[in-house]
Amino acid sequence: MKLQRKNRLRATALGALAVSGALVLTACGSDDNTGTDAEGGKTSAAASNIKCDGAEGQLRASGSSAQKNAMDLWVKNYMAACSGVEINYASSSSGEGIVAFNQGTVGFAGSDSALKPDEVADSKKICKTGQGINLPMVGGPVAIGFHLEGVDSLTLDASTLAKIFDTKIKKWNDPAIAKLNEGVKLPDKAIQPYHRSEDSGTTQNLGKYLNAAAPSDWKYEAEKKWPAPGGQAASGSSGVASQVKAVDGSIGYFELSYAKSQAITTVDINTGGAAPVEATSENASKAIAAAKVKGTGKDLALELDYTTKAEGAYPLVLVTYEVVCDTGNKPETLDTVKSFLGYAASADGQKVLTDAGYAPIPEAINAKVRETVAGLK
Repeated sequence: MKLQRKNRLRATALGALAVSGALVLTACGSDDNTGTDAEGGKTSAAASNIKCDGAEGQLRASGSSAQKNAMDLWVKNYMAACSGVEINYASSSSGEGIVAFNQGTVGFAGSDSALKPDEVADSKKICKTGQGINLPMVGGPVAIGFHLEGVDSLTLDASTLAKIFDTKIKKWNDPAIAKLNEGVKLPDKAIQPYHRSEDSGTTQNLGKYLNAAAPSDWKYEAEKKWPAPGGQAASGSSGVASQVKAVDGSIGYFELSYAKSQAITTVDINTGGAAPVEATSENASKAIAAAKVKGTGKDLALELDYTTKAEGAYPLVLVTYEVVCDTGNKPETLDTVKSFLGYAASADGQKVLTDAGYAPIPEAINAKVRETVAGLK
């Protein structure tokens, strides 16, 4: 079973690599409206169903690296259908995306955490007649990836994860890890944890999970900036994943798409349920489906249950939001914002996410997203 799982990860790597590579986003579009999917096949239905609706010119956006691979797919399909439109999404971090949005330099921002009250207040200077709102567009598991020679499968719980990332557990053969992995030969090797170097919504979501599921072991506030001492830092989810891939004894956190693209083995999480839960799109969807809308008005920020013990529900999930003005969007890019985000929230746009390691937003919530996008002004 362990060998089969590792082979499965490797088998998916070639397909996912097509997703994870940076795309050259040019203004020329394409006369071939079929597009290309993550496996290199044609996506005629996805491209032909896109409604360009007056979209034109260039649209700049930036933010979350968690959604980069999803955004790459969406941009490729959208630009294949809407010739002459240029979508430039700069993958950086949630924090940088929000700053850019509130400075008015992008049409929308990607963020793995909903806007804070002070960020909403700042957005009113740019949105003029309205304010920034959160539109959940991408879901998925935050995978805990590890690289430990000779170990192909690993189970951890919230408590051990908290102690590992807080550098309280320092060796892979620590009794707490061994207890969760009976029969696994764990080496007497130092653990090298990696975290994000910049403000990151992925970091904040990990913090929210550890706060909720292991409150006695994780005493830090769930913020975008990494709070704990020790460990090594790397830039972006791609940077953390690359370090874990390269360093024996390492562990880190990043979206599942990065684990797939680099064939990194991921941790199963013991939630206290009947069996440990693997990080998969399907298992993340089970957790996201229980989310509740906590935003008011047109804001669709979600509240996730990080302590779920539901069978097969992977608890360490994030939802990435596209942040836009409810009213007061720039008139020169409004049609393009509505057209592009309308595609991303469409059935076709959400359908391409699963193969890339993401979890589509549940339809009950996604229907509200589409309605809100259509009403942007």
